[in-house]
Amino acid sequence: MSFKVKDIALAPEGRRMIEWAERHMPVLASIRQRFSEEKPLKGFNIGVALHLEAKTAVLMRTLVEGGANVAVTSCNPLTTRDEVAAALASEGLKVFAWRGETTKEYYDNLNLVLDSEPQILIDDGADLIFLTHTKRQDLIGRILGACEETTTGVNRLRAMFEEGKLRFPVLAVNDSPAKRLFDNRFGTAESTFQALMSITNAMIAGKNVVVVGYGFVGRGIASRAKGLGAIVTVVESDAIRALEAAMDGFRVARMEDAAKIGDIFITATGNINVIRKEHMRHMRDGAILCNAGHFNVEVDLKGLSELSVKREEVLADVEEFQLEDGRRLYLLAEGRLVNLAGKRSLGHPMEIMDMSFGLQALGVEYIAKHAGKLESRVYDVPKEIDGEVAKLKLRSLGIQLEELTDEQLKYLKSWWGGT
Repeated sequence: MSFKVKDIALAPEGRRMIEWAERHMPVLASIRQRFSEEKPLKGFNIGVALHLEAKTAVLMRTLVEGGANVAVTSCNPLTTRDEVAAALASEGLKVFAWRGETTKEYYDNLNLVLDSEPQILIDDGADLIFLTHTKRQDLIGRILGACEETTTGVNRLRAMFEEGKLRFPVLAVNDSPAKRLFDNRFGTAESTFQALMSITNAMIAGKNVVVVGYGFVGRGIASRAKGLGAIVTVVESDAIRALEAAMDGFRVARMEDAAKIGDIFITATGNINVIRKEHMRHMRDGAILCNAGHFNVEVDLKGLSELSVKREEVLADVEEFQLEDGRRLYLLAEGRLVNLAGKRSLGHPMEIMDMSFGLQALGVEYIAKHAGKLESRVYDVPKEIDGEVAKLKLRSLGIQLEELTDEQLKYLKSWWGGT
């Protein structure tokens, strides 16, 4: 089977979306030009599970230009753009994805990607990697390595390694400075508020926004909320991050206290049930709940359902839960990552994903070049790859780096320090 998409007739619109993204992704364009000449991925089968939208398609085209055979699906049942899936299928890629998959269909599509017998995996959330370690262990011997895109996935993989369960090498693309400092912080912040405002048409200025988690994603969201005029409260379990949030000028509180004052709650922890039933009992009428983490586990959906006496979809991607006392709480995009799962959500800006997917392309090339030489553990992205992506991005912006003089280079290598 070469593809399973919603409607192949959507391909022309999908191609227009991809071509628009390509015009704003110069890092991948540069890598793609080199890949076209060198064909570093010739003969390699690559299995992909990423949010299947226009920017992802630019990465897929880059891999194909490098000589790879690509099979792709989405890493979330609600984050496929059907037009893009159709366009890639029309170009000969193996595509198995559509928006609104059931849980069974989602895993069936992951398995269809694995049926292509990939040698290298690109994953977001680690479901594809996890599946190979549980239900598809027959593939372990042929997989040379994988690249993981997101914090949640890297956390899962490090846990697998600590338990001695990881069976092939993985590059933690998420942990690369060129990814987490920009994608996680600026990309998620901008796309989260773009989605929240387009779904609800709500104003942010003057609202009490509660950000749960102050990692790179939470930092970006809190900063953007403040810039939009919100009164921001941060909920954090780590002492250093909580102190950082306080010194960044945010109110820091426990969830039980923040629940009483929040108008909008945004989760960004990668952990389970950070907003629970006991918190929801104290929330204001009309409070909005949304999630910026990978999995739909951060808001206690079971608890929310148990508290409600009535629930209905009042707008696209907005579900109203009416509590016994008449208060109403609003859940966005089924509690899935709001910046991609909403029908009108577009995900991270093109300029941000240009860097993240540049890292993915070069990471795949690295695994191909080092086939059989890497141990079964989680690796940081090599600094030279991180630096290359940053320099390509700077070049595209017309920014030049200061060059150190010979005297300065010598001084930095000395231990004397005086004059």
